[in-house]
Amino acid sequence: MATTIHDRRADPPRARPLTPGPPGLVPALTQPAIGAGAAAVLALWWRDTTSVVGVAGWLTGAGRITGLLAGYATAVLLLLMARVPVLDRNVGSDRLARWHATGGRYVVSLALAHTLLIIWGYALTSHTGVVDQTTTLVLHYPDLLKGTVGFLLLLATGVLSARAARRRVSYETWHLLHLATYLAIFLAFGHQLSDGADFVGNRTAQLAWYGLYGGVAALLLWFRFLLPVRRALRHRLWVSEVRPEAPGVVSVYLTGDRLDELRAEPGQFFRWRFLAPGLWWAANPYSLSAAAHPSFLRITVKAAGGHSAALARLAPGTRVLAEGPYGAFTARRRRAPKVLLLGGGVGITPLRALFETIPGEVTLIYRARRPEDLALRTELDQLAARRGATVHYVVDEPVEYSSPLTARELRRLVPDLAERDVYLCGPPGMAEAAQRALRGAGVPRRRIHHESFAF
Repeated sequence: MATTIHDRRADPPRARPLTPGPPGLVPALTQPAIGAGAAAVLALWWRDTTSVVGVAGWLTGAGRITGLLAGYATAVLLLLMARVPVLDRNVGSDRLARWHATGGRYVVSLALAHTLLIIWGYALTSHTGVVDQTTTLVLHYPDLLKGTVGFLLLLATGVLSARAARRRVSYETWHLLHLATYLAIFLAFGHQLSDGADFVGNRTAQLAWYGLYGGVAALLLWFRFLLPVRRALRHRLWVSEVRPEAPGVVSVYLTGDRLDELRAEPGQFFRWRFLAPGLWWAANPYSLSAAAHPSFLRITVKAAGGHSAALARLAPGTRVLAEGPYGAFTARRRRAPKVLLLGGGVGITPLRALFETIPGEVTLIYRARRPEDLALRTELDQLAARRGATVHYVVDEPVEYSSPLTARELRRLVPDLAERDVYLCGPPGMAEAAQRALRGAGVPRRRIHHESFAF
């Protein structure tokens, strides 16, 4: 009922005070560093190009530029998703994913432009038709047949990752499709050095390109494959209990060895791989729904697909592989002494962990469709009482209690809203409406910390 159902105030919080830190340099420097790399790639073309003559020359030159940028941007995309701790903890997985999605569209567009421009430019130079020139390039140039297969795989992945198509596929399918990009990049890499006019005969440029891709490959291999295996062997996670929380929502309790060494912070998530029939092949991201304990971890999951629904049927003793912790949706982002936690649906999970631990004066607004959908409500009441915090439960039904998610309504619930940091987590529609309302209520963009559910 989009109104306050319950408020609870009691004793002061037990959380240790945290002094807000300065804005991180890593997020501020990451994009300029990427831009500087692109400028260096353009400088490589400029150095090797003495003149550009005629339409064919301009087309071929543009093809070389787009090809160089596509190759460089591909390495950057892999780096953004390598889960390197310095990026993940400072920039945040959510922002890195958005950069990766935007960059993916640029890569596909650049690779497509490179292909068309080179074929057209070469066809004009050799006075042949486009079809004949395409056949010559693919069948007779070194490594270009493999490069063509890689390009087609990359193009197919890009099309299927478009927003309209993505809505029709599950997270697991989308994840498997993205694994094909590793094969696409592997197939296309040799063509860049064998056929690229800026690399042929230029040993320094070749070594730099090998260093770029080799360094990124090493980071991917360690942080996405070897480190998770090492942690799995050391921590030996397994399911200890599955507990219903609300209709279609369950909490999964996990235990193992040396869990304190994971150093998981409230608000972070892991990618969980449950070694059970039908589940072992997919690693899905779920946030911790309680502060990490030396003897157990907990996630709370809503049935939104086959994988998440199957977690309700997990048997105690099921072994689990966990990659993480990931994400910068933590107390480290806090800058103001007061905090608002704003959650919708199962987006309450990372907020529940933050509500338990984040220092300062805290207010929680929890929106759900119906009162029975308010998962973890008893725990939230107990935490509010313990730390002297305020909870506003907001539901859409019964309709007579509903109210919109607007700046005016938020200011009514939290009069000093503009003075607070806001942690926001919920379904995409709710999150978009909340961000508009928060900006309208005077909350600076830099103090709105958002965790997205989208993939």
